[in-house]
Amino acid sequence: MANATHEIQANAAAREASGAKVDMKFEIVVIPVSDVDRAKEFYARLGWRLDADYDNGKDFRVIQFTPPGSRCSVIFGKNVTGAAPGSAQGLYLIVDDIEAARKNLLRHGVEVSEVFHGAADLYSGPDEPYLFGRIRVNGPDPEHRSYRSFASFRDPDGNGWLFQEITTRLPGRIDDTAMTFASANDLASAFRRAEAAHGEHEKRIGQRDANWADWYAAYMVAEQSGKELPQ
Repeated sequence: MANATHEIQANAAAREASGAKVDMKFEIVVIPVSDVDRAKEFYARLGWRLDADYDNGKDFRVIQFTPPGSRCSVIFGKNVTGAAPGSAQGLYLIVDDIEAARKNLLRHGVEVSEVFHGAADLYSGPDEPYLFGRIRVNGPDPEHRSYRSFASFRDPDGNGWLFQEITTRLPGRIDDTAMTFASANDLASAFRRAEAAHGEHEKRIGQRDANWADWYAAYMVAEQSGKELPQ
């Protein structure tokens, strides 16, 4: 065991010295359900993309869905996990307009909570757990800050999902040398935010900015990477 540990450490040191980086793409979350067909109907009703439904006809079935714009998918089925149905909690769906996301679920006949935010820095209370505490205050974050506004819903087994509104990422969350958008909707929303900010920029300079395209690009890169926004 000592030799094996030494070899692993040596290999890790060699990789670090060479500057090599291995991409690790997180792509699948397993959720436990009790009724596979009922779960399939629910997630299809959300408008999620059905990627696969494999059934060996005996003792194994796996279904995969992907939320719109997501690079991560969920799978569930028969003999896929030993976890208790409904035990998956705190599954985050990141959106840039939480009210629009909530209304979309309501249009699909899915029960979803009102938008809420956390009670300052209080981390104990009567409500269900989520990352920023257990006291839910009705309404979005008063200052409309990123990461602070939520809405929750459950699938038929009780697996718990949270919408979290993020419009500006904190520093370090995004590689600013490889800016990407998960969907055309995300890109369009980024353009709209840049347009609004650019309008304020033109008011400040008192004239039309002929280099608006460069300004948009700088704004969108800064916003996604969490850097200081141009003025």
